Amino acid sequence: MKTIVHVVFHAHLDPVWLWPWTAGIDEALATCRSACERLDANPDAIFTQGEAWVYDVVERTDPGLFARIKAHAEAGRWALTGGWWIQPDCNVPGGRGLQQQIAIGKAYFQSRFGAFPETAFNVDSFGHAATLPELMTEAGQKYYVMMRPQEHEMELPGRVFRWRGYADGPEVLVFRVRGSYNARELDEARYRTCLDDLPAGVGHTMCFAGLGDHGGGPTERLIQQVREARNAYPDLGIRFSSPDRFFAEVEKARDQLPLVVGELQHHAIGCYTVHRPVKLGCRRGEHRLLQAETALANDPAPSQETAPALQKAWQAVCFHQFHDTMGGTCLPSAYRYVDGQLGGVEATVDETVSLALRRLMAGLPDCEHQRVVVWNPSDCAFDDMLEFEPWLGHRVWAEAHRLVDEEGKIVPHQTALPEALSHRPAPGRLAFRLQLDPGELRALYLMPVSGAPPAEPLPSRAGQLEVPGFASVSRVGMTLGGLTFPLPELRLINDPSDTWSHGIDRYAEGGGRASWGEPQLTESGPVFSEFTQSGRIGSSDVLRQIRVHAGQAMVEIRLRVDWNERNRVLKLVLPCAGFAPTTRVDGIPGAHLERALDGTERPLRDWILLANQDDGHLGVLSPEVYAVDATPERVRWTLLRSPQMAWHDPHPGGRLDGRYTDRGEHDFCFRFSTAEITPE
Repeated sequence: MKTIVHVVFHAHLDPVWLWPWTAGIDEALATCRSACERLDANPDAIFTQGEAWVYDVVERTDPGLFARIKAHAEAGRWALTGGWWIQPDCNVPGGRGLQQQIAIGKAYFQSRFGAFPETAFNVDSFGHAATLPELMTEAGQKYYVMMRPQEHEMELPGRVFRWRGYADGPEVLVFRVRGSYNARELDEARYRTCLDDLPAGVGHTMCFAGLGDHGGGPTERLIQQVREARNAYPDLGIRFSSPDRFFAEVEKARDQLPLVVGELQHHAIGCYTVHRPVKLGCRRGEHRLLQAETALANDPAPSQETAPALQKAWQAVCFHQFHDTMGGTCLPSAYRYVDGQLGGVEATVDETVSLALRRLMAGLPDCEHQRVVVWNPSDCAFDDMLEFEPWLGHRVWAEAHRLVDEEGKIVPHQTALPEALSHRPAPGRLAFRLQLDPGELRALYLMPVSGAPPAEPLPSRAGQLEVPGFASVSRVGMTLGGLTFPLPELRLINDPSDTWSHGIDRYAEGGGRASWGEPQLTESGPVFSEFTQSGRIGSSDVLRQIRVHAGQAMVEIRLRVDWNERNRVLKLVLPCAGFAPTTRVDGIPGAHLERALDGTERPLRDWILLANQDDGHLGVLSPEVYAVDATPERVRWTLLRSPQMAWHDPHPGGRLDGRYTDRGEHDFCFRFSTAEITPE
């Protein structure tokens, strides 16, 4: 019985990579024109293309070409696949960001073609989070085509398999592309390579061919090669096909296919952390757009222009989730466009939230005292520290002044150093902890309160802070809820790998340590205390601020790094051999996942939770840190890397005019806690 080889003509398009996004538009137009010409001239050929963004730019720039595409699609010869806005990085975006990636693409396909592809298609993404099967299933997708990690990076039980992110989660069928998603030539060796690792009972495979990026899809030569191969091999049946046609056949053997549970990793571990600005821009764009949507829903007099503007902003964020863009591997010149477009997202959100808040504030009653209005435009409850600088001119903060709530009760607070260095306006910053329900708006007041004694500050001195009964920290260690840990330390490690960190699954151990100056007590009050140290590691200046908060078994470490390294990686290392963790749970996009303590570099989303045999727990929040590796002896968070930009091994790199990534200042915040923490 013949094995059927489904030849899929395809063009993998990188809208941004070694060119700016404007060149991405040109390659999309050129590819679609070329594909239409091939289909016009070859009635038996089929072409496959995904990514809603590609169709959107064609529709907006060449309506005639778009009409030709629709005609071929209606005839069944232009196969719609993928359906997402672009092929994103599937490790670093948030869960809501990936939901939007799919939802925006789905809305586009349904509005233009009347259907959403059942096959998701991310052949070049650098690994796949365990949340993807659920996200795909929720959107109505049943199949998935991927390539990375490849065979040498992750062993899988078959080229075709059933995939669940979690043992009890939804399931999709997956095909892992063999070798490449592009090909300039087709021959017997290419066809037979695609038979590797087919599960027993599966008589079908896919073979991808076509020129990608600026190439234009299938060539006349490729089309003729398929025709010549149709009946050339006694054990193979070669046919023009598409992913949907392939999965329709494989679906019949679903029960015979092996099952894979968990994330699909790893490929290009450097992409988790390299070029941090784009990761911050997309992350903040996701969070701020969610705030803007809440603001719009609560705005008493919204502008009709706001909703379309937010939709456009979401498209920009989803576009820059593209795996090369968010993965940090593009040209420096290409990132200038990226930064500008993500800045536009921030500006849109700022205007939406700020104007909505002022319209809501117009309904507050008049008050003779200065108000501090706090709004939580979110679907999550808020319980944390807030810092705010009220402007009182140059008047002195009166000793009797207090921050009070709507009922006149004093809100515990303290005054802290202002941001400005030119002078010190009173009272500087106000720091206070507040709880707000989702969408809640509260008004606090600055007013004199007679007979209110000042609150006692937390015990503190330079290099030693304490919250009695909760936490203490010094320049060498910290105690949280009865558990003691060394203070985490910075380590600077040689990193000869390329921009992607191809060929490795972890970075070296050891590395140089930071040298620190004497600690200074910079804040002391009833709400929080802080000491600050300046230091140096390698060629980079560093600053760390260590805080404790009243009533919390938590130590906060803020780091500022003025990064000036070449071919180095910076890690924050927490020795934990005394704690002896036995299990580990990491945040991932939209969920969490238990992972092995094996020292492999893994993508991280927001937090990690460690537990030991004595039921001890240590949770660490690190919201703008994107990778971690852990063993029973230590946890290492990857802060920064400094390869040259857009350098791909085996090319030598090291050019004199090459730019190194992430130069300049970067801020990080870590919170270590042993309170009752759950992944939720």
